[in-house]
Amino acid sequence: MNTSLTLLNRNLQLHRYPQNLQHPSWQAWDAADEYIIEHVEQHIENINQCSIHIYNDDFGTLACWFADAKPSWISDSYVSLQACKQNLAANNLSIQDHHFYDSVTEVKKNADVILIKIPKTIALLEQQLIDMQKFVTANTQVIAGGKANLIQKSTQALFDKYLGPCKTSLAKKKSRLIFCQPMGDKSDNSPYPTVWHTENPRFEISNLANVFARQQLDIGARFMLQHFSKLPSFDNKNIVDLGCGNGVLGLHILEKSQSAKVIFTDESYMAIASSKLNVENNHPQLLDNCKFIVNNCLDDFAEKSTVKTIDLVLCNPPFHQQNTITDHIAWQMFKDSKDLLTKGGQIFVIGNRHLDYPAKLKRLFSKVTIVATDRKFSILSATK
Repeated sequence: MNTSLTLLNRNLQLHRYPQNLQHPSWQAWDAADEYIIEHVEQHIENINQCSIHIYNDDFGTLACWFADAKPSWISDSYVSLQACKQNLAANNLSIQDHHFYDSVTEVKKNADVILIKIPKTIALLEQQLIDMQKFVTANTQVIAGGKANLIQKSTQALFDKYLGPCKTSLAKKKSRLIFCQPMGDKSDNSPYPTVWHTENPRFEISNLANVFARQQLDIGARFMLQHFSKLPSFDNKNIVDLGCGNGVLGLHILEKSQSAKVIFTDESYMAIASSKLNVENNHPQLLDNCKFIVNNCLDDFAEKSTVKTIDLVLCNPPFHQQNTITDHIAWQMFKDSKDLLTKGGQIFVIGNRHLDYPAKLKRLFSKVTIVATDRKFSILSATK
């Protein structure tokens, strides 16, 4: 694994997070990070005296490089936050905690320079550009970078609409930059959260910008709900909706059992905020039965939840981290669940049939069965 970024006669040691689960071919920065750094160093004087805001810094590369400026750092990802803090410490750098913001906390400090890694979710970028309207001026320099295939005309149109006119750089190592000149006088209402409804029961589902399946029930969750009757009773159990997204599975648990204790957990701050909003709007009387935790899988679960053991886990694992396809998140979810489940407790996993989840679960659990399957998905049950 390449962990040494050498650029402009400077070296940083950088790792992904969690470090022990990363593939040897991966690294914690990309060509867009390098492109942004080179442009800033070559074209902005006295950068360490500027008020810098950094968005979507996947593993803290930009935060480490510009740490002396004490930037404001904004992300929707708990994993990115942990990676950033890990890499700052590894390079003997520091940024005070009050400079770190999650995606649902307002940043109130004006910016001289804004550095953005273009996110995979265009809705997240849209929300962030709307948020920036409150602290950009006509003198703010906005520089965004990402893979060239992520920077489309529609991407540029968002900058034009919400901040001001923009232009793009030439492509370099399949990456490109966007330069935007804010007008400093825009004020738009956010189109988020988006709202749609489930049927039978009818829930109103609100989704902040970076929530998976933001506009409709995702097909994996739909398949799981079609087979909810095959799951054991939820009564008087501690149940985890792991990787909860907007919390639609947890909502259905609460609908079936008012004695169930449901812990919603996800690494996205917007997902957890959406889950809490959806419980408040649909089952406000059961809010005390719920906990909402932003986390990397089930790290330090007992401390964060005050629950020491779990009776049941429902899980629809992601198979990518940022732009990298991976099964290490699912593997950690399975291992963490086994550690916390009571004897006889179960994890129910919904996943694409082509994924190797049955073999992975069999390495950990004494009993693995197929609950339901179709041409695309399987629901697997594993018992401790």
